Amino acid sequence: MGATKYASVVFCLSVVLRVTLASGISELELSKLSGAGIGSADGVPHLDLQSLESGYHGLVRENETTVEVTPRIKAVGAEICSFKIVNKHHGDAPFDIILKDDGEGEVQLKPHRTLNCEKRKNYKFDIAAVSCSGEVSENVTVHITVIDINEYAPVFLQPSYVYQVDEGRLYSEIVRVEATDRDCTPKFGDICKYEILTTEQPFTIDSEGVIRNTEPLDFEKSHNHILSVVAYDCGMKQSVPVMVTIKVNRVCRLGWKGIPERIDYAPSSGRVDLFPSAELQLCDVPCQVRQVDARVALTTAHIGKGCDRDTYSVASQRKLCGASQDSIDLLPSPASGADWAKGLQTDEGREGDQMYEFDGVTSAVAVPASVLDHNLASTFTMSTWMKHKPQPGADKHMKEHIICSADDHKMNRHHYALFVRNCRLILLLRRDYSDGDQNNFRPAEWRWKLPQVCDDVWHHYAVEVKFPDVQLYVDGQLFKTERKNPEIIDDWPLHPTKGINTTVTVGACWQGSENKMKHYFHGYLAGLSVLLHRTERAEVLTCLHKCKESLEVPAMELLEPGMELLTNSDLTELSIKGDNKTNLEVLMRRVGYTNSREFPTPGRRNLHISTTITCDHGKVLKVPSLESYVMVLQPQEPTISINGTSNLARDYEDFRQGVRVFTDVHVTVGSVTGTKHNHDISSVEKKLDSCSVSVYPSLNPDHETLSLPENMLSQFGVVAKVNKDGVVVSGADLIYNYEQILRQIQYTNRKPAYYLNRVFKLICSELNGRFLSNEYVQTLTVIHPRMTGSKSTEQPHLADKHNHEHLDVHEKKPSHDHAPQPAHAHVDRHHVEMHPAQVLSEDHSLMDGVQAVTGASHAVTIIIVVCVGFLLFMIILGVIRIRAAHHRANQEEIADTEMAWDDSALTITVNPMEQMNGSSPSNGQGPASAGGRVRGEHCDDDDSSDDGSSYRDDDLDSTDEEEEEVESGKHKDLEWDNSTLTI
Repeated sequence: MGATKYASVVFCLSVVLRVTLASGISELELSKLSGAGIGSADGVPHLDLQSLESGYHGLVRENETTVEVTPRIKAVGAEICSFKIVNKHHGDAPFDIILKDDGEGEVQLKPHRTLNCEKRKNYKFDIAAVSCSGEVSENVTVHITVIDINEYAPVFLQPSYVYQVDEGRLYSEIVRVEATDRDCTPKFGDICKYEILTTEQPFTIDSEGVIRNTEPLDFEKSHNHILSVVAYDCGMKQSVPVMVTIKVNRVCRLGWKGIPERIDYAPSSGRVDLFPSAELQLCDVPCQVRQVDARVALTTAHIGKGCDRDTYSVASQRKLCGASQDSIDLLPSPASGADWAKGLQTDEGREGDQMYEFDGVTSAVAVPASVLDHNLASTFTMSTWMKHKPQPGADKHMKEHIICSADDHKMNRHHYALFVRNCRLILLLRRDYSDGDQNNFRPAEWRWKLPQVCDDVWHHYAVEVKFPDVQLYVDGQLFKTERKNPEIIDDWPLHPTKGINTTVTVGACWQGSENKMKHYFHGYLAGLSVLLHRTERAEVLTCLHKCKESLEVPAMELLEPGMELLTNSDLTELSIKGDNKTNLEVLMRRVGYTNSREFPTPGRRNLHISTTITCDHGKVLKVPSLESYVMVLQPQEPTISINGTSNLARDYEDFRQGVRVFTDVHVTVGSVTGTKHNHDISSVEKKLDSCSVSVYPSLNPDHETLSLPENMLSQFGVVAKVNKDGVVVSGADLIYNYEQILRQIQYTNRKPAYYLNRVFKLICSELNGRFLSNEYVQTLTVIHPRMTGSKSTEQPHLADKHNHEHLDVHEKKPSHDHAPQPAHAHVDRHHVEMHPAQVLSEDHSLMDGVQAVTGASHAVTIIIVVCVGFLLFMIILGVIRIRAAHHRANQEEIADTEMAWDDSALTITVNPMEQMNGSSPSNGQGPASAGGRVRGEHCDDDDSSDDGSSYRDDDLDSTDEEEEEVESGKHKDLEWDNSTLTI
């Protein structure tokens, strides 16, 4: 069977051969064609590859045994039984060629050991296919590349690094560290990053391993800096840390050591030493030191008026320092009622008193003659706070007036002035013409040359005049007169003029002939005041300028011979000089800072330290200056609490005579809740500077007043302003004194029937409103008379100048029970003067009585009806007013109860004969006059019982008063004739 199959195949091939030969195909091409088609047992194999020169390329990972070859290795042309490596280009080919079992002649390469890229990265060898008949194909080259994996971490070339640097320098390169990686490819074998693991060190490292410092090193802070450094390859594999030690060499530099950059200061902590570790290093000064001069300056220009003073108003500061109360404030707060000062611009954002900014162009204000007498006395004190600096490009001879008195029109004569010119403070004081003195030269101008005038810092100036003697106080210190300082200019007295008055201005000077302001001031002013007929005491001026924060000088017993210690008046600058370096350091270590304010302004106070060294031959060496600062921490703010009996009830008569609003008010001051020292502070020790009592709605000046104890106000030196909106009590004083004043505030109401209650709100403050109290609400309730519950008969007696008979009003309890009356209900008697009348019946109703009167006189009936209608109108109006004022839904019922007629037991008895006689014209009392009397009486009674009305019934009040006047003027004409009305 096999022979037959083989013979068939041979026959077929011979047929194909003949056909191809007939077609012109060569025998060689035919052999290739037959080999490509079907493997022959005795054919020659060849590798299935388009180009034998390109060969095969394979990839294998270090940790794997599978080789990925491109293209696939496959032999054709014969039945393949094996492959073999026929040429090893580099002497090693650790691969096995495994023939697959699919009979397709395809093989797979596998390494027979684990490959290592670091040892050998590439392999190259030739392979050939072997057929089952032993035929061998042509050789084809195989290229194998071993793929690297990141199996090695970077390693530093040195186990540790130690370098030395000098202190105080910045280096571009201190040390360079280097690491390597054994991995065979750049991806895993190159170093891409270095890192310093040690935190909070003034060093940095770049990708090249260069370490440098980011700030100058200080031997005092650290002698050595030990860094832990690691390296990363490009696969981000981290190395083992290496230790880098940088030693700091101490370098002697001329200057101070041990000066802290920041000193924290807690409020109420007293004195704090600023430089306890100060040390002056002279090193190798190239001369023999003769003197060392160290200066410490505390900068506080940004705090208030250049210092952390108690932040009270000018008036309160003057009061606390014991200044005269007669001083006139020419720059008052607009809120104090000084409308003429509202046009000035205040320097916002400051604590304490008002600081006014003058722009040198339009800022000026005229002082009313009612505030200051324009004619100064021969003795006076003029003082002010001023902050001024020269204006660039301005004429140095230009005047800048602080205060000026000049002619109001026609002329430009300046009578007196205080102004600045060319950084000089100048006082002008021209005397008026007087008999016998018109031809004498007298001092008229004083010119002080002061550096403070143009240093752009707040200073206090006070000019005391006892003509012709003039003294100047600068920052509380008497200016020492020098030669030609002040420069005194004499002048003639002013000649008299008629019809010309003066105008006093602040911030400029009035030019009468031009009718406008000129010579404007450019700068800041505060606390400008004038005290007439006396001079202020020197200790008061010192107190006004006294600073609450300052430098604390060392104890004088520490000062050794040859050393000198100087300070300025504010204790903000201190100078230590001498030839003893050791003693200089001791004194510097004892320089302190203190702030005696209980609630200081928090923030930064800069310190500047400058030092100079003087050699024997006179050469001066300047030591590098140092900057430090004191940080004043936020104080614990106090709590001001007001308490007392918040609801008080008083009778009608008490309100008419006057009621104390805050009878038992109590003010306490304590620290912030939650702090360690949360306790009340005695009111005897603490102060308030303002208390405000507000009334809403506003007081009706026709019948409501608030009064204060004038004797207490004068005794305590406290100012009170009363208006329709309430009371403002101002002036720094003890809490105890404020309590006494508040308890004496009296409220008077001549018409308490219009009110159910009155509400007062009290708020107190400290340090010019910096700390505010709670809002204490005091309610005064009017106790209205209650209705009588039992059956009774009242006979009111109203005497008049004609001694007429009375109107008896009988009040009987109805058979049914009444609901309880409200506390403010008011039942009043309705009095009508009538002659004795005959009692007809007690069972008649109100309308029966009215009809009886109608039978006697038709005019009287009309009048009564009108009065009843008016009464009903008043009831409705009262209900509307009560609901609008108090927003209470139940007031309508109360008002109806108050104002309704109780007609359950009303009897009117009329004597017809008396009525007929009274209607005759002969007695002068006709129906019209009687009707007018009844209307007036009823309206008056209704007004007295309208206890639900509001104080806003101004038109009703005026009407009542007019009717009362008419009643008193026509008493005789408005009486009932010969009749008696009993209710």
